[in-house]
Amino acid sequence: MDNIRRALTMSGREIEYVVTKNPPRGGMKYTYFTPDKSLVVQFFNDPENAADPGIHDRIKAIIGRYNPTVPEKLGGANGNDERTAAYFSKCYCWPLDIVVRPEFGIISPAYPKNFFFGDNASQILQIKGKDKKSNWFTGRSRKYLNSSELGDFRSMLQISILLSRAVRRMHQAGLAHSDLSPNNVLVDPRTGTCVVIDIDSLVVPGLFPPEVIGTRGYVAPEVLQTLGMDRKQRKFPGVQTDLHSMAVLIYEYIFLRHPIIGPKIYSEDPEQDDYLCLGEKATFIEDPVDTSNRPDDLKVTVNDLGPHLEDLFMRVFCKGLHNPSERPAAIEWERGLLKTWNLLHSCSNPNCDKRYFILHDINNPVCPFCGTRIKDDTILKLDFYAQRRGNPGRWFKKSEMIAENNTPLCVWNLHSNVFPDEKAPDREVKAYIQKKEGRYYLVNLTLKNLLSPDGSTVPPGYATELYPGAAFRLLRDDDSLLMKVELFNIN
Repeated sequence: MDNIRRALTMSGREIEYVVTKNPPRGGMKYTYFTPDKSLVVQFFNDPENAADPGIHDRIKAIIGRYNPTVPEKLGGANGNDERTAAYFSKCYCWPLDIVVRPEFGIISPAYPKNFFFGDNASQILQIKGKDKKSNWFTGRSRKYLNSSELGDFRSMLQISILLSRAVRRMHQAGLAHSDLSPNNVLVDPRTGTCVVIDIDSLVVPGLFPPEVIGTRGYVAPEVLQTLGMDRKQRKFPGVQTDLHSMAVLIYEYIFLRHPIIGPKIYSEDPEQDDYLCLGEKATFIEDPVDTSNRPDDLKVTVNDLGPHLEDLFMRVFCKGLHNPSERPAAIEWERGLLKTWNLLHSCSNPNCDKRYFILHDINNPVCPFCGTRIKDDTILKLDFYAQRRGNPGRWFKKSEMIAENNTPLCVWNLHSNVFPDEKAPDREVKAYIQKKEGRYYLVNLTLKNLLSPDGSTVPPGYATELYPGAAFRLLRDDDSLLMKVELFNIN
């Protein structure tokens, strides 16, 4: 075929790609696909960028020593093994190689298929084949999407966890994205997954400066506020600005609204109003002290998300909005979101489009999205305790969980030394909670050493009752967590 070309990469591979008349074009690059559409070959719009040795060095570093999708022993990021590299390869579309002929460019994996809209995504919008930027789901277009595309509150919370983890790993590697926005984070609410793209423009602090200032609505206020100043006074994108942009995205995923763009008018000049709204005068729409930017119809707020997320949002959008050093780190978001995940409870209203909510107040078990009170007569709360290292018999609370019928328990719910991140040895369900005839049971699926409250072994396929006041080690292992059972009557 005449439209097939070959690209020679730095590693010596030849990659075929299909030349089209109007290739997808972004701010810096245009894109061609390989014949099987598994890879993309990208070239720079501006020949000066393609010839810039600084850009060459940046991309070499990103593909090499800063790369979290490659094991350290193969030249990837420090601390990476095969398992963590494989995990993070699903979190990003990380560049794979550099094109040296016919001109300088990069090879990257194509987005997974679930991040493109299919045939039945909308009966009104012509979006088949378009990538799933998050503003399709959080903006006005949402009402035109078929309900099967929208996911629910739980899936958007899961996307938030994965985004915070991806950003945390970039920051740990010494990188900053510099332009986190719906354009560069694709989401799929159906599966609760996301993927971070446009990796080749990452900022390496102290080594490679940012090439962009960001996207409207996601640029940190200090970057917008110092535009036009001399270089010594300007604030450029980096780790701290990522923490603002990421928080804006997470807020939008959860609330389907922007945390700063509210009803307040800052100037009669629309352009100046926009500049002040997102920059110098930026005000959180839920600021508990300055309510001048608060919409009248705030039905669900950060108070409905429980203490962990409420604290994070207040810190980033009140204390940290104009003081970047106060913004919570990505790992704090990851941990806070995971703690909040354990407080999820299903809504009793079959018509509630959110389907889940955060049950952080047992005395008020009501879905904030639809106002429906839980129909169950009891709520099961599980507290998990870990033994202090070097202090046998002394325990501290590690986590808590609101459990209901079919709530799963994984390895991190059983062991004190396992965290539910990329380093977890597996993500399989080991046991689960079953509610039957008003009683709760712990059902063993695969564990050989699961214990009952009386200390006897529960074989796989069997169950033990979880009665109020029970407190017992879950496994016959030194690193086993201790679980305490609480049962609350709510009717």
